[in-house]
Amino acid sequence: MREDTVMKNYPLYCPTCKQETLIDTKDLQITVIKEPDAQTQSR
Repeated sequence: MREDTVMKNYPLYCPTCKQETLIDTKDLQITVIKEPDAQTQSR
């Protein structure tokens, strides 16, 4: 990743734990986007 790279709502996949997480990046700072699970909303 370069200094001028910007990603918004990028789906980052982990092959080890098989989970997908949305991240934002700007100025080499990575922010994890916390979203509620769809399962908990469907109650």
